Amino acid sequence: MAALIEIAGLTKRFGAFTAVDDVSFSVARGEVLGFLGPNGAGKSTTMRMLAGFMTPTAGTARICGHDVQEDAIAARRALGFLPEGAPTYPEMTVEGFLRFVARVRGYGGADLAARVEHAIGLTTLAGVRLQPVETLSKGFKRRVGLAQALLHDPPVLVLDEPTDGLDPNQKHEVRTLIARMAPEKAIVISTHILEEVEAVCTRAIIIARGRVVADATPAELARRHPSGRLEQVFREITADRPLAA
Repeated sequence: MAALIEIAGLTKRFGAFTAVDDVSFSVARGEVLGFLGPNGAGKSTTMRMLAGFMTPTAGTARICGHDVQEDAIAARRALGFLPEGAPTYPEMTVEGFLRFVARVRGYGGADLAARVEHAIGLTTLAGVRLQPVETLSKGFKRRVGLAQALLHDPPVLVLDEPTDGLDPNQKHEVRTLIARMAPEKAIVISTHILEEVEAVCTRAIIIARGRVVADATPAELARRHPSGRLEQVFREITADRPLAA
């Protein structure tokens, strides 16, 4: 199956510091990739380059065949991106913000209204739709960010900590939503919550010191440690201790 996400030799340097070092991987339709790593490993930098929000020092990233730097508009049409912090316009209401995003995406009239209603329904925001974003809790703000990423029903989703700030019930709802969408999309989730990877991801990549150090299914990774626990495997790999192949 053709990959919807293709990353080849992606590298980002800040002066003498290399944040992302020659990262390569692809994600096909139907895959949910958990992108794991300790703080400072290069996860968010990689996702920003994939989304076209940061220019790589070297390498390429393509979404649905479109280079994110050279064919940026086409790539972003195919992408739903939830960045770290999910920036919005805090003075706008939830509905007003989503309508603004829909207009930017080129929707109007009944189509715009339908897209906004669908996004609000998917993320359970109906009860706060008329509240200014700045008055919402962290969890609700995260759901507004997720709603804007889903609004245009893109084939590719790149989600940085999608359940950050959500309570247990909300986390379950978002994981269920991701699982429901997965067969028709290529999804990358950056997270530090290993139970989330085991719950929704079909594959996991671990990055440490800017380089990919593991790429397998969560179950395959867990089998690399006698405990059979993904958490222990993560600790050992990111501490640069050898594990079974």
